[in-house]
Amino acid sequence: MDRLFELGSEFWVAAYETLYMVALTLLIGGAIGLLLGVVLYSTRPGSLLPNRAVFNVLNVVINFFRPIPFIIFLAAVQPFARYVIGVGIGNDALVFSLSIAASFAISRIVEQNLITVSPGAIEAARAMGAGPVRILRTVVIPEALGPLILGYTFIVVAIVDMTAMAGFIGGGGLGNFALVYGYRQFEPAITWAALLLIVIFVQALQFFGNWLARKVLRR
Repeated sequence: MDRLFELGSEFWVAAYETLYMVALTLLIGGAIGLLLGVVLYSTRPGSLLPNRAVFNVLNVVINFFRPIPFIIFLAAVQPFARYVIGVGIGNDALVFSLSIAASFAISRIVEQNLITVSPGAIEAARAMGAGPVRILRTVVIPEALGPLILGYTFIVVAIVDMTAMAGFIGGGGLGNFALVYGYRQFEPAITWAALLLIVIFVQALQFFGNWLARKVLRR
């Protein structure tokens, strides 16, 4: 425990780095994933803007990248990260890789939730003269908002888990802190302190996501 108190400032810096990586990844990957998911839903056969070519290309690309284990994806994307953002190591490089990986997972979650919207509601909007974009904006997305929030909550928890791999490319965060100062230095108290804070973060995020989804579903 004494060693944990000595590393108090580093511990809270690591906590901040974890929150920074998760928030930035959710912002970037969440926006890209939402866009891809809406395009997937809209262009699938029988949907609002059917386009077989666009749907098939996106479908193949997403299915190609989604099953890749993140640690392998992290190594594969590193040269691309260096080319795009100028660095291949550190927290920003991890955020870049996480955002790409998260966007593919989110796009599929968005598509699956939009599909569940009642066709009757869509047909009613069409009968009132609404166009595809307006139907998406005023009917499909609002109707699927509760499940979408739960889906994003699930992804945020997964992102928190994946930030533990930041140390492999010179990044920080609680996962790296636990490995460097806890596991490698045989200090179980440090490992457990980092673990407990990660659990607290996850529980808080899950509670907030569930609360927000319930609030939306009751409106």
